[in-house]
Amino acid sequence: MTTRNHARPVGPEHDRDPIGERRVAAGADALGERLVAAREAKGIDLLRAERETKIRRGYLAALERGDYASLPGAVYVRGFLRNYAQYLGIDPDDAVAQWHREAPVTDAPEPVIVVPRPLASPRKGLVLTSGVVVAAVATLGVVLILAYIGFQLVRFSEPPPLSVVDPATAVTDVAQDATTYTLRGLTIAGGLVTIAAPGRDPLNITAGGDGTWLATVDLRRGKNQFDVSAVDPKTGKAADHPVELLITVPFNPVVAPTLSVGSPADGATFQNGAIPVAGNATDATSVQISALYAGQAPGEAPAPSAATTPGPPAPIVVVPADDGSFAANLDLTTGRWTISIVAKNDQGMATTLTRSVTVVYQGVNVVVDVKGGRAWLKVWVDGVVSPTTGSGGLLVNDGQTLTFSGTTSVEVRTGNAGVTFYTLNGTSLGALGKGGSPETWLFQPPAPPKRTDRTT
Repeated sequence: MTTRNHARPVGPEHDRDPIGERRVAAGADALGERLVAAREAKGIDLLRAERETKIRRGYLAALERGDYASLPGAVYVRGFLRNYAQYLGIDPDDAVAQWHREAPVTDAPEPVIVVPRPLASPRKGLVLTSGVVVAAVATLGVVLILAYIGFQLVRFSEPPPLSVVDPATAVTDVAQDATTYTLRGLTIAGGLVTIAAPGRDPLNITAGGDGTWLATVDLRRGKNQFDVSAVDPKTGKAADHPVELLITVPFNPVVAPTLSVGSPADGATFQNGAIPVAGNATDATSVQISALYAGQAPGEAPAPSAATTPGPPAPIVVVPADDGSFAANLDLTTGRWTISIVAKNDQGMATTLTRSVTVVYQGVNVVVDVKGGRAWLKVWVDGVVSPTTGSGGLLVNDGQTLTFSGTTSVEVRTGNAGVTFYTLNGTSLGALGKGGSPETWLFQPPAPPKRTDRTT
């Protein structure tokens, strides 16, 4: 300040009175008053200002009083004033200039000291406006939607898991008397689990909310194979690797087949048609059905000689199904018969049951067997077209059997006589023509079968 005052130019145009300048500026607020007003407008007391500016409270109070003599020196005044003005939001250069106008001029040398660093302009804090809130909510919504889409894409691209907990191993042996087993496992919640076994209907179950499932399956003697698969009903995707299980029920070392016969009932009487023989056999590899003539039926006319006694029909051999069931038709003539049903196994053991039946034919009974090819058939019963074949006839496949019963007559037209075999009232007549030739036969006992020219 001393150098600046000594270097001031002289002359009428430069001859200024510092005290006069202060008087001119007296009309405006003094610097101290400006500082006090700015601090109070911010609601700040001197104690807080001291803490935040790191300038002693006494110095701040001296600046607000305009008591610059209480400050260490002009350099300190300038530094403190700049920092305090900037802290209060007043232009630091304007504050220093006003201080120069108001402060008395002194020629005292100023000490060379390092002044405090000017305070950096305070950074504006985050102001929450409606626009900021809406933008934040919209951004969060987009992020959640993208996350959901990503989750769905991952879920839809993955097949459901599948595991079997019980049995613990893929190959399992159980006790000889075991007839069922409860399978347990895990898959996706609500997943559709299918358990398939050869020769059986598939078993479908739905997993619980935690993905657990269980199913009780039937066991047969020997090896029982089960294929377990799972499908996610929401995506339609199936498990990558179905689980294959093999549960074995041991055979007894020596065991005879078990046999039960549901048809025919013992002592039953049949008026016509083939005699149905059906039942169930376990631990058996084959069932043989045969019949022996036991005498005339009640009320039947005696046979003229022993030569007319019916001979036994050829035995029928069937293989039981996986569940042990079997069925066959046995054609018998009029009379009393003893039917033998024998179940056998590979060890040579057998179980036999017999049934006594009586066959008393009434009217006309014709059994038509198509064997060795297909044949077109049209049948009239008592002179009227049978609803079985209809007026347009019926194409019968190889191995099919049809039975027709009438009061007086049955007439059959076949398009392939060589594959059409007849049994009349229990008596086998065989094929009555050559292969490929169409023929019509009238059955009207006691007259023998007669070829006719009927076509419609």
